[in-house]
Amino acid sequence: MTVTGVDFVALQVRDLEAAAAFYEKRLGLRRDPAGPPHAVVFATTPIPFAVREPLPGVDLEAAPRPGLGVALWLKADDAQRLHDELAAAGVPIVSAPVDGPFGRTFSFSDPDGYAVTVHDR
Repeated sequence: MTVTGVDFVALQVRDLEAAAAFYEKRLGLRRDPAGPPHAVVFATTPIPFAVREPLPGVDLEAAPRPGLGVALWLKADDAQRLHDELAAAGVPIVSAPVDGPFGRTFSFSDPDGYAVTVHDR
């Protein structure tokens, strides 16, 4: 058997509807209507992205920062514009925009404290 690649990414969140609303309103993601009741799956390509209720035994309040050590990158059409919109809305910016091998790149903190990097190349 061989693993062929990443097929799905989900973040466990404290408040499912609040997290889904953040990703819809602030990042412009659209819900995929086929999602299960304990998660909101977004119509992202090539890999589906979701927010979901925590699995049994997961205590997000006990974590210093959810996802510590994991790098989650999302692609945008215009990273600088998205950065400016998020900053104006008071979303915490973890690292300011820079130009690099993946285009314009910056990181923000979502409502659950996950560090998310956005790039536009």
